[in-house]
Amino acid sequence: MTAKLIRNAYEAALTMTAVLLCWAAALALEGAAGLHTDVLVLAVALTMTLTASQRTADTRRRLTALAVLPVTAGASIFLGRLIAAHYVIGACVYTAGMALAIWIRRYGPAATKAGTLIALPLIALLVVPGPALPPEAQSGLVTWGWAALIGAIACGVVWLVQGLGDRYSPWRPDPTPAAPARRSRLHPRPSTRMALQMAAGIAAAFILGRLLFDGHWPWAVLTAYVAASGNRGRTDVLRKGIERLAGACVGTLLAAGVAAAGITGHLAVALMFTILAIALWLRPLNYAYWAAGMTCALSLLLGYFGQNAESLLPTRLEGIAVGAVLSVASAWWLLPVRRRSPGKPSQGRRRTYRSPAACHQVGGEGPLTTEDG
Repeated sequence: MTAKLIRNAYEAALTMTAVLLCWAAALALEGAAGLHTDVLVLAVALTMTLTASQRTADTRRRLTALAVLPVTAGASIFLGRLIAAHYVIGACVYTAGMALAIWIRRYGPAATKAGTLIALPLIALLVVPGPALPPEAQSGLVTWGWAALIGAIACGVVWLVQGLGDRYSPWRPDPTPAAPARRSRLHPRPSTRMALQMAAGIAAAFILGRLLFDGHWPWAVLTAYVAASGNRGRTDVLRKGIERLAGACVGTLLAAGVAAAGITGHLAVALMFTILAIALWLRPLNYAYWAAGMTCALSLLLGYFGQNAESLLPTRLEGIAVGAVLSVASAWWLLPVRRRSPGKPSQGRRRTYRSPAACHQVGGEGPLTTEDG
């Protein structure tokens, strides 16, 4: 366990180094070009989600990321504006984009990498409080051109930090598992099933999130995505939903303590980065640690943007609970993959395949899962 914690600390240090460098670059751009503070949040969100997917990337994959990520980052800004102006249309486009990022992975490794890069800015869109801000605040937000530049900077910073780390440290990243030689014979295919499950959960979260929480709908949508990503079956989705809710409860208590202490300004920013570093360090042990850290950090972020984070914490928990329930429901009742009962004859051969949706998880190409083929 000690060796694992040390290795986790090293990987977390690499990620946070890249995050801080990209944040510093975005801070310089903000001052030079008179940008809004959300450009800093975009830089942190893109860098943090990109680091794991690029950890074992070769030159071809990195060039693909450099070509795709700035484009999708810029497009996500247009999507954020669309959601703010025409919620229903924007929600439909967002849901279709997330489903497409999973579905196209049926076409092989190259499509899998492209799907991951499509998803990263969409995830960041839920973290950056752009679409959820009042309309009068929209005009000051980052434009698509600056967002594309931040995407390119994030790629460069991640490669620099990871390259130097691999060159001068005793650790090397774990190799990506080889793709299975045989394709699953499930019909519909796993990628289709998981894309439909993701679409159903996110669409329902958009609807209920707006009806129940008004401008705070991103909390329900983000949880619906997180619980369904890397879907290894119904039990896995249920476990992640519970872990996210439990972690959010702990994060709520932490954020309440920070608010009560009156921590604001630069000290709050430093505390936010510290919490993110600790959450990254402990995340491989249990997802609840990451959920707790993210909940607390996002609460500090809301306070930085002028919202009363302490009064919104109960609403955040309710949104997380709704998103988790919706994601679990879609995985359990929409095209579920049922495991074979021990007493029943086999209807096909049991095989191992890589879950296409698992690539949405920050940290690799996805775990191996076993289902009846």
